Parts: sequence; structure tokens; C-alpha cells
Amino acid sequence: MNRYKNIPLFINQDSKRYYAESKYPEVGLSDNDIYVITNQGDRLDLLAQQFYGDSSMWWVISIANNNLSQNSLFIPEGTQLRIPVDPSIPRQQFTSINQNV
Repeated sequence: MNRYKNIPLFINQDSKRYYAESKYPEVGLSDNDIYVITNQGDRLDLLAQQFYGDSSMWWVISIANNNLSQNSLFIPEGTQLRIPVDPSIPRQQFTSINQNV
């Protein structure tokens, strides 16, 4: 999933390309959420591939865990993570709130 496909792309005076700021939804708690303790070598993209079959959905796990650094795929070993069981809801919400950015 290319989450930036509907986000406007700009070019500054130095010809550098950048996207408009994206807004992310809050990921509500669910009784079906999965909780894991990370091991050495775990990364958000690998966990997204394992649980969702799509490594590009790593950001869903990231925003569901506000204790994480939001600019990295890497997770400290021993961190408890909440894995939302259904990433389609945050994906739809992301698309909806960023339609008119």
C-alpha cells in the first residue's frame, strides 16, 4: 500500500521534493489486539509482514504504540507492543483524514 499516493508532492526552490504533512489516526483498542514482547532483531516492517502479510503496514503498529520512536523501524528488545488485529480500519482512516491535505 502506498499511503502517500494521495498526499500532495511539492518541489522547493532547491528542487528538493517533499510531501505535505500527513495526519495519522488514533488506533483504538480492541479486545482482539495481539500483544508481543520483542526479541533482538525485531523490526516494525517484519512484524507487519508476519501479522498482516504486508510489510508496508508497519506504520499501523507504530502509531498504535505511542511509546515508540515514530521515525524508526527498529524496536528495543523486550518492548511490549500492541499489534492491532485489523489494519484496514487505520488505513481507511488515514486515507479519509488526508484526502484534503
